[in-house]
Amino acid sequence: MENTPGPRAGRKEWTALGVLMLPLLLVSMDVSILYFAIPYISQDLEPSATQQLWILDMYGFVLAGLLIVMGALGDRIGRRTLLLAGAAVFGAASVAAAYAHSAEVLIAVRALLGLGGAALMPSTLALIRNLFHDAKQRGKAVTIWTGVMTAGISLGPVVSGLLLEHFWWGSVFLVALPAMVLLLVLVPFLVPETATVARGRFDVLSAVLSLGSLLAVIYGIKEWARHGYESLPALCIGVGLLLGVVFVRRQRRLAHPMIDLGLIGRRAFGGPVLADLLAMFATVGMAVFFTQYLQSVLGQSPLTAALWSLVPAAGVALMAPTGAALAQRIDRAYVMGGGFFVAACGFLWMAQLRTDSPLWVALVGAAVYAGGLVAAMTLANETALGAAPPERAGSAAAVLESGQELGGALGMAILGSVGAAVYSRDMADALPPGTPHADAVRETLGGASAVAEGLPSATADALLTAARDAFTHGLGIAAIGAAVVMVCAGVFSIALLRGVAGRAPSAPPSPDPHRPPAPVG
Repeated sequence: MENTPGPRAGRKEWTALGVLMLPLLLVSMDVSILYFAIPYISQDLEPSATQQLWILDMYGFVLAGLLIVMGALGDRIGRRTLLLAGAAVFGAASVAAAYAHSAEVLIAVRALLGLGGAALMPSTLALIRNLFHDAKQRGKAVTIWTGVMTAGISLGPVVSGLLLEHFWWGSVFLVALPAMVLLLVLVPFLVPETATVARGRFDVLSAVLSLGSLLAVIYGIKEWARHGYESLPALCIGVGLLLGVVFVRRQRRLAHPMIDLGLIGRRAFGGPVLADLLAMFATVGMAVFFTQYLQSVLGQSPLTAALWSLVPAAGVALMAPTGAALAQRIDRAYVMGGGFFVAACGFLWMAQLRTDSPLWVALVGAAVYAGGLVAAMTLANETALGAAPPERAGSAAAVLESGQELGGALGMAILGSVGAAVYSRDMADALPPGTPHADAVRETLGGASAVAEGLPSATADALLTAARDAFTHGLGIAAIGAAVVMVCAGVFSIALLRGVAGRAPSAPPSPDPHRPPAPVG
């Protein structure tokens, strides 16, 4: 990892960082901003059930599939150029989405939003590599980047709920427009273009293989999470893995590959990428349970649940700077491992939740695991970015973010499947023979709630009590699974990254241990 002190950033660079955080916040918000808007969109555009799912998922699929392609493109044409192009596409697509007149148009425009987001996200992280040459300052900038990215996902439903109380559903897209205009105006003055970019022809076939591989794998995993094991999702995952193998073999033969396989093979880069993947596995996998617990078990409205879900950000605000400060004194591997162990404690706390637990119990557990995860992710991002050569920063950032997307999809599928299996088993044991619509009741808590609306009061109360108990039991088992993964991630971080991740410098680093000592006198 690069520990050589460089010129320190001044007010201009920190102002530029603030401007770069605007698109990052909005791109991450767009993943979840439609959660409240989809009923209004359904009423207005009347999409089919399949079209509604594509309206929700198209953005994330295209974003995840194009990250590596856009990272490599930014290394060749310049990251600032790609950032500005992404902002223009994202802004224009936001306007088109707001005024879409059919479900087909909205799906297509959501794909364009994913294209713009894929250009913006790796560019923002890669430009941090160019703006902040001092390792300590770069660490603070990466901490801010990680916090903004995770906050955006939580803010999406809140902003959506607030806008929909006063405006039509298109307003959730237009909220991005002022930020994109500001970005287009200020970035040319504040952010320098990358002086050295990767040369060589952009390999279109590699781009197609990368896109096909990631899209097929992530689509298959999400369908598995949604419907359980079926032949089509399994086939998609298999095809995606096969395309991934072909992609890797092609990269080995190219003089100017899209991703640097040698860099990924280095512990200082590949290790943090895997740590990031495991962190997002737990973050996204438990997010669905936490939101449903607030709404369906505690009975909160969607907006109230979204507002309460912001409370765990207090854990992030405490743990992220604490982790950064500790990393200046001890090896980052120990701090990353400690962050994962803290997250494991938070998940074990969540495993104790019951249907009658007070709200503060859930909020404390979520704050603990969120704080530990963000502390670990921040150091993982900083370590990987510092290990990447400046001329490959765009590709490195794209690989990091692709790992995060894949980790999130795996977490949703695996932890979601664990929770669903526990729920179905408990409900199968609890339901008396002859219960109407038993299949829907055994499938999800939402299905049980819908069936209960048509039952007599006493029967409905008994059914909902059993369903909430079963869901909470499933949440607890999934939380234990997440805790086990976090312990493994902590052990991995300490065992494999010790001495490789290094220590965040607070002063000029020690002399190179491999260089002979200077003569005395």
